[in-house]
Amino acid sequence: MTANVSACISCGMPMRSVDEHAMKDPAKSYCHHCARPDGTMKSYEEALAGMTGFLKMTQGLDEAVAREAAQGMMAKLPAWSKRA
Repeated sequence: MTANVSACISCGMPMRSVDEHAMKDPAKSYCHHCARPDGTMKSYEEALAGMTGFLKMTQGLDEAVAREAAQGMMAKLPAWSKRA
């Protein structure tokens, strides 16, 4: 674990080690979950689908409730806060 923990700008996940950054690159401000295989950050819709699925799985929410919750959380994150 590193002393400097950053949070993913796309989903908010704490990135405690280099392995949790996209492409294991600490210069990337988003996590490996929010990265495409080529290392670019996923689109809003891709990230929303991932967070919706995560909330369904971990919180037992139905699709509509999980999607609404994910949208609310993502609206507060740097990558999506200025999204109209």
